[in-house]
Amino acid sequence: MSSSMPQPEAAPIVACTISRDVQNFDLLIEDMESTLGESWGDLGFAEALAFFGQPEAEAMEFVALAMDETDEDNLVLMGEIISQAKARDISVILIAEDVTPAALHSLLRQGADEFVPYPLPEGELAQAIIRLRDGSSAAAPEPAEASGPQLKAGAQKDGALIVVHGLAGGTGATTLAVNLAWELSMADKKNPPSVCLLDLDLQYGSVATYLDLQRREAVYEMLSDTESMDEEIFGQALQTFGDKLQVLTAPSEMLPLDLITNEDVERILSMACNQFDYVIVDMPSTLVQWSETVLTHAHIYFATLELDMRSAQNALRFKRALQSEELPVEKLRYVMNRAPKFTDLSGKSRVKRMAESLSISIDLQLPDGGKPVTQANDHGQPLASSAAKSPLRREIAKLASSIHDLKGDQAQAA
Repeated sequence: MSSSMPQPEAAPIVACTISRDVQNFDLLIEDMESTLGESWGDLGFAEALAFFGQPEAEAMEFVALAMDETDEDNLVLMGEIISQAKARDISVILIAEDVTPAALHSLLRQGADEFVPYPLPEGELAQAIIRLRDGSSAAAPEPAEASGPQLKAGAQKDGALIVVHGLAGGTGATTLAVNLAWELSMADKKNPPSVCLLDLDLQYGSVATYLDLQRREAVYEMLSDTESMDEEIFGQALQTFGDKLQVLTAPSEMLPLDLITNEDVERILSMACNQFDYVIVDMPSTLVQWSETVLTHAHIYFATLELDMRSAQNALRFKRALQSEELPVEKLRYVMNRAPKFTDLSGKSRVKRMAESLSISIDLQLPDGGKPVTQANDHGQPLASSAAKSPLRREIAKLASSIHDLKGDQAQAA
């Protein structure tokens, strides 16, 4: 070959990965190479901030910010990286592995355009890049979704009140509440019911995270003065998710659980049930003074637990506490989260023994949905959108269908 033969120019760098060590994300390397060829580079966290000030950064389309649980100590630095990128019109794809929902939510709120869980699902990075180039990124909710629905004054729907209460942390109460609300909103294609999801865990409520919604100041304003609450004020505190579901998130700040009284809760529940066909309430694990009000008004009260000693002890104490106050324990429906598979005969017998020892009936057994459930919650999507074939999603969909059919039968009988 002649030495005067012109050499092909190197492909311009249009993207970079930013991470503590990109070798920890080998699947990301493979996907970047298959999608972009040689048109990408790699930077460390500190290098990225310096790079944004260089002329080469002007040609950048996007950066892929990769992190795992170890990097949560550097959230401030990563937030600065996102801010600097956005200031230069560089899109940000967040790649996260085993990161807490709170940290993930914080970075998305600071301007990250897309989120992709790691290990990367097949083709998901390529789809995220396509959405960025098409300008259709959906990581942050549209401003229009921040406004609540227009509620009708004087409505009397007498909606069904369904409550979900976790008897221990991590028993899937919020996952059940969020996905049950979403499945109910889609229970009838021809005549979709109206559904409202209330997050009454004022301190650690995570419905906002699981649906990628803002925690707004209007929620606190409504809760702190329910006496003057009307349909307009209540509607302003709600947010619309997916054009189907109305959501009252937990307040933006951590508040004492006794901020609201029995009377406040009764007004909120009454307002919601008058306006919607179904009202789903996600309760705090702690029993509070207004727990009695919620249980008294509930049509169904789901109590989630797992097949372990802490759940068994908590279920026993929970039941005894309600019985001592002569509260309607017959409304309780115990839900076994991460229930044994059909073929696990040993696990099935353990569930039976647990129910017998507690003198309760375990009415619903939800399968372990595995990592796709955590990824869906971190991504702010219902299982129907991100993991439609999940066995957990199928069980919750069946539950929603049975509840809707039962309500229809009762309406016909009336």
